[in-house]
Amino acid sequence: MTSLDAFFTPFECKSLKLANRFMMAPMSRYFAPGGVLTQESADYYRRRIEGGVGAVITEAVAIDRPGSVAADTVPHFYGDVALAAWDRARIGVEAAGGVMIPQLWHVGGCTDFNFPDSPHDPLESPSGLVGPGIEGGRVMSADDIDGVIASFVRGALDAQRLGFPAVELHGAHGYLFDQFFWDVTNQREDRYGGPDIASRVRFAADVVAAIREATGPDFAIVFRISQWKTYLYEAKIATTPVELEQWVAPLAEAGVDVFHCSERRFWEAAFPGEDDRNLAGWTREITGRPTITVGSVGLDRDLMQDFVEGQSVPTLKSLDELARRFDRGDFDLVALGRVLLADPNWLEKVRAGAVDQLKPYSKECMDTLF
Repeated sequence: MTSLDAFFTPFECKSLKLANRFMMAPMSRYFAPGGVLTQESADYYRRRIEGGVGAVITEAVAIDRPGSVAADTVPHFYGDVALAAWDRARIGVEAAGGVMIPQLWHVGGCTDFNFPDSPHDPLESPSGLVGPGIEGGRVMSADDIDGVIASFVRGALDAQRLGFPAVELHGAHGYLFDQFFWDVTNQREDRYGGPDIASRVRFAADVVAAIREATGPDFAIVFRISQWKTYLYEAKIATTPVELEQWVAPLAEAGVDVFHCSERRFWEAAFPGEDDRNLAGWTREITGRPTITVGSVGLDRDLMQDFVEGQSVPTLKSLDELARRFDRGDFDLVALGRVLLADPNWLEKVRAGAVDQLKPYSKECMDTLF
């Protein structure tokens, strides 16, 4: 079995200090009636720390911009009651020896495919599009953009005030930031649009720069990116390393400290014509910033059909490849997703070699908190 000892070393980046290199990935749960996190959800997060990971990145949370989310059971990260609930969750996680990182979210023009009929405020997007020929949200004005930037800043300041060690901005999977990045959904003719990636990244860079100015130089900012969209897995923003540099370098210059590089399968090459490095590996080389890799960690790369059909097979085979890439310096941190939904003690069991005790992931894991 692959040794995971190298992953159990501390990590530090500004205000973010972790006991080991494993994190829980952000996964929407929709268990927050009225936008307020329940104690059951707080306990769910604490149990993942007790199971061995060093940090939890929260499910995506709504900023205080009307229409930032499209489902009424997404937890809010604003207002006294909702923030007090998140503070209690943070305290529980820290008492268990870990840290919690809120993931701030604006969906742009995307309705929620899990709850398409959920009531929500009118949505907004860069150009009124959420995909190829797919309309979504009203076109944002300059004032709208300023308002969204201010909302993200307030969310980051609240996180810092409450004692969270970092925030993550959800810039992946086809949501607002990603709608600005992608030329298919960004057809603006002002400073936030254009044919080159460097122009389309400006909105996100402005948000990051505003947060950096407000929170100071030492508060850690994590930014999540992806090529794929929730509804279009083959989409690409950067088709070459040069285009990736045009995308991520301005974000690093604006103040991103850690890039969270979301891929469906971490072992897949970002640019197959170049080498076998994934998005995290290339982003780390280009920016010099720490990266988080994620995507099917703990699932067997030769048995993915079983996962697609809704049932994973407990195995550690993919961890050999994870360790090889970590030792090569491709990434600094690893986010675990579905395996932790199925089994909060997955990492603890893996480290002990108790493969036979691992609980498999199935679609039913999404429907409950445990």
